[in-house]
Amino acid sequence: MAMLAKDLMSTTLRVVPPDMPVTAVAELLSSYGISGVPVVDESGAPLGIITEGDLIRRLADEEPGPLVWFLEQFQNTGRLAGRFLKAHGATARDVMTTEIASVNEDTPVEQIARLMEKRRIKRVPVLRDGKIVGIVSRADLLRAVLRPQGPERSADVANDDAILQAVRAAMHRQAWADTFWIYPSVRDGVVTFYGFTRSDLVREGLKVMAQEIPGVRRVEDRLDPMPLLLRGTI
Repeated sequence: MAMLAKDLMSTTLRVVPPDMPVTAVAELLSSYGISGVPVVDESGAPLGIITEGDLIRRLADEEPGPLVWFLEQFQNTGRLAGRFLKAHGATARDVMTTEIASVNEDTPVEQIARLMEKRRIKRVPVLRDGKIVGIVSRADLLRAVLRPQGPERSADVANDDAILQAVRAAMHRQAWADTFWIYPSVRDGVVTFYGFTRSDLVREGLKVMAQEIPGVRRVEDRLDPMPLLLRGTI
């Protein structure tokens, strides 16, 4: 069966209201190590999205010199005003990008990947009845690629599923577990970690974490070192 947005999306959402101060948004992105956050209204409907690029633009903006000021008289004034607002606005509403590329829960991952490539974006909100219910990021798509393929296991599926859920829950309780990049799999009581890791200490921590879960027979580490190219994709 084709993998859909609902199979990959992260449902632990971090969203902000339109009147949230820009400084607070920047602190949120920094604290959680994320590069973008949706802006929603009181009903949960998306209004826009704020990315690191929107905030970095504030640092890069500078007063135009005489020549630049003169040349700008012949440019689109609406675009120039929008750039100024993003650089000097005080709230999320002022700096957010309002042209949002979104998908629904039944959108195939191949279509999501094409959308990200075409729009050159790192994440897309997943909507249900016009409201955000999840986010699919590039990291989620990479986890889909890393998902082990092969015949269905013949052991106690229910038991393996219970172990897998316990491993995932344990990982989500630990900030260092890097759940964006590490994908656990369980077969016949053997927990295998796939994906990328930033540290050998994370490898050891995951091993100890999994071994504490009842029913785990063995832990296998198939993690690769995190490539520098991928460190900025989330």
